[in-house]
Amino acid sequence: MARPRKYNVIIPNLSCFTDARTKRVYWRYKHPVTGKFHGLGTDEAEAKAVAIEANSRLSENQMRHLIKARNKLAESLNTSITTSGWSEKYLQLQTRRVKSGELKTKTIQQKKLVLDILVPEIGMKPLDQVTVKDINALMEPYLERNKNSMALLVRTICIDFFKEAQRAGEVSPGFNPALSTRTPRAKVMRARLDLPTWKKIYAHAEKPRYMQRAMLLAVVSGQRISDISKMRFSDVWDDHLHIVQQKTGARIALPLSLHCNALGISLREIIGQCRDRILSPYLLHHRDDKGPSKRGEQVKPHSLRDNFRLAREASGLLWEEGQAPSFHEQRSLSERLYRAQGIDTQTLLGHSNQAMTDKYNDERSSEWKKLIF
Repeated sequence: MARPRKYNVIIPNLSCFTDARTKRVYWRYKHPVTGKFHGLGTDEAEAKAVAIEANSRLSENQMRHLIKARNKLAESLNTSITTSGWSEKYLQLQTRRVKSGELKTKTIQQKKLVLDILVPEIGMKPLDQVTVKDINALMEPYLERNKNSMALLVRTICIDFFKEAQRAGEVSPGFNPALSTRTPRAKVMRARLDLPTWKKIYAHAEKPRYMQRAMLLAVVSGQRISDISKMRFSDVWDDHLHIVQQKTGARIALPLSLHCNALGISLREIIGQCRDRILSPYLLHHRDDKGPSKRGEQVKPHSLRDNFRLAREASGLLWEEGQAPSFHEQRSLSERLYRAQGIDTQTLLGHSNQAMTDKYNDERSSEWKKLIF
């Protein structure tokens, strides 16, 4: 059947025809590769939307094929791999490092985030032809919006991206355009948490019941939120609370007699408060079934952050936008209180020089660093 004259179809591969029996107009899409027609019914708007989407997906597939073909051609001609081609190999290397325990899953997620920014912009460019100007162009949109932390992340991942390329022999030794860019200064916007402010927030953290215990653990133990969340009763032995820090791998044993004079409470007393009628392996646990959380289950870090924010807002205290202290600021408060008390805060917080960090990251080491006071 002929196409109805009143329809001026400008979308590639889309056409229509009139059924001689019913006089109705039907739409169809012709696959540009197979040549087969696919019926799209009588709804013109829907047919056009489907055709546009199909053409878009075909274009994306063709672009991917072109990139792969260019990468193969570049390799066969013994020229530099494209930036896109190296990004695939780079991710394979990083995934291997995650499996071997060298990197954490969060780290590779950050690297994927930056690669999703880098590849669309300079993916087709040969890797050894990427310039400082190219890297600056990736960072500039974030600097303009005062998102210096994100710009810093882009620069940091790009530096590692080219370091790995050097190790793999894809670029010459020393070639790293990201290193020549200016380092963005990420301003610390969060306000420091002082003791009077902490006490006001604590007073409004009565619900859920684990929240005040969590705040006491944060200040008295000085640990990060991820480590507080996973503390177990089984971590207590030899009159110490044993912690393997998730971020650094540092192994710390805090004496249960550790006492925060400013709060008038010891680590032993807080752990005692955490023991209740709920059967749970975790110090911080849910008392009731609520949503996806089950009675006795671990309280996850996001729940601690959210409930700290709610208690902070309920306190009526005000800060400028973006400066309200987070749960993590209790770690800084802990350091300041204990320093005034004469406690070894470097051991308490798990901070160390690079040599010590390497030692703690060595899985063969089973030595615990005990806090002595």
